[in-house]
Amino acid sequence: MEEYILALDQGTTSSRAIVFNHQGIPVATAQKEFTQIYPQPGWVEHDAGEIWSTQAGVAQEAITRAGIDSSQIAAIGITNQRETTVVWNKLTGKPVYNAIVWQDRRTSAYCDHMKQAGRGTRIQQKTGLIIDAYFSATKINWILDHVEGARQLAKEGHLAFGTIDTWLIWNLSQGKLHITDVSNASRTMLFNIHTLEWDKELLELFDIPHSILPEVRSSSEVFGKTSGLFSSPIPIAGIAGDQQAALFGQLCINPGMVKNTYGTGCFMVMNTGDKPIVSGNNLLTTIAWKVNNQVSYALEGSIFIAGAVVQWLRDSLGIIRKSSDIEKLAAKVKDSEGVYFIPAFAGLGAPHWNQHARGTLVGLTRGSTAAHIARAALDSIAFQTLEVLQAMEADSGIKIKELRVDGGATVNNLLMQFQCDLIGTRLVRPKITETTALGAAYLAGLAVGYWQNIADMEHQWQLDRDFKPQMTQEQIHSLVHGWNRAVKAAIAWASDDIHNS
Repeated sequence: MEEYILALDQGTTSSRAIVFNHQGIPVATAQKEFTQIYPQPGWVEHDAGEIWSTQAGVAQEAITRAGIDSSQIAAIGITNQRETTVVWNKLTGKPVYNAIVWQDRRTSAYCDHMKQAGRGTRIQQKTGLIIDAYFSATKINWILDHVEGARQLAKEGHLAFGTIDTWLIWNLSQGKLHITDVSNASRTMLFNIHTLEWDKELLELFDIPHSILPEVRSSSEVFGKTSGLFSSPIPIAGIAGDQQAALFGQLCINPGMVKNTYGTGCFMVMNTGDKPIVSGNNLLTTIAWKVNNQVSYALEGSIFIAGAVVQWLRDSLGIIRKSSDIEKLAAKVKDSEGVYFIPAFAGLGAPHWNQHARGTLVGLTRGSTAAHIARAALDSIAFQTLEVLQAMEADSGIKIKELRVDGGATVNNLLMQFQCDLIGTRLVRPKITETTALGAAYLAGLAVGYWQNIADMEHQWQLDRDFKPQMTQEQIHSLVHGWNRAVKAAIAWASDDIHNS
């Protein structure tokens, strides 16, 4: 009987499961959106129970759609929205509070306080990260301080913390496994990326007890087996945060290779090999993966709002009915005619790291239409990517020769061509754009011998389309100049607000 790999891809807005065959081709997919909870401005939560139930549901659905039995699944690989924080009671298995999502800004003031206290350099030296509400540490601290009885339960050893991978594995194993991998641990702001251990000094700084933390393992090994969900136990054998999984799925396995994922946010990651590069341009130094006892590091630029700007045009403004309508609407105009959209709904990520910036539309005239706003929204994704790419080249000293792209928005040829024009280099879209799930599948498959080695996978990578730059330098210079002015406007608006508050 033919065997397959099941990838669980737990994202910010939906839970997905994909069954892959030996050629790395998806044979069945199931997906379910779940509730986004906004208790107050700047706060974003998920119901961790709903995350688990949707993920468990689509896992079974994908196997059924593939027309196979769970005994034919050689291994499960898990990839997940990173930094999102769940704290639960080990005895009951129930979360003590909703999952606090990576986009959540409630701990911004606490982060400002940390920065003012001069903690930034030490934290960056140990974790590769910049102090920001984005990461898990301040979210854990908030839950322990604001949920009644949580600190006491933690002291008594009854609480468990996990990023979403950890929460899923706890449930898949019925509480037998409390683990994470190095890629997810490196996003918590509590993990020393040099010693590969939870850092005692940082735990004291954020007032977080060691007892709640998961055991940190590699990204590709047999961690244990599922219990209860499927008709037969399946090895859980791969874990990586979504952006690291996408880097692996794009087979960016050599230093200097770069991918950009266009999802809810936008994430550009460069493989830097076995040495962490400390950024001088506000990028993050992170662990890509640990495979065969070898750690690979990466530089990453995080853009908080990418595809989410299209959802906002759909759900909040109502100028499109479905996300895929954006390309048609934006194509009605030759360009944005001087309209710029800074989608800083959750602050600005790399390379600005301004957590107080907010969404800003500039350059509107009486003649501006929904099409110009749609075009400016799409353009904003490409402009933000350009800023990160320039920072990455400066940090690494490597001139990027090609950009491999993946994620939902890459089907938009208008956006991809504009992106290619801005960066002035080849942009490559693979046939399989499900690279995040594929990366998780590859990590799991390697651990159980489903694929013998990385070379076994490399010949599977297939080109769908490559884009070549078409704009003149003069056009690009003018566009980028306008974008930079718009960013300054967004930052000035935020700083004036801080000054007067």
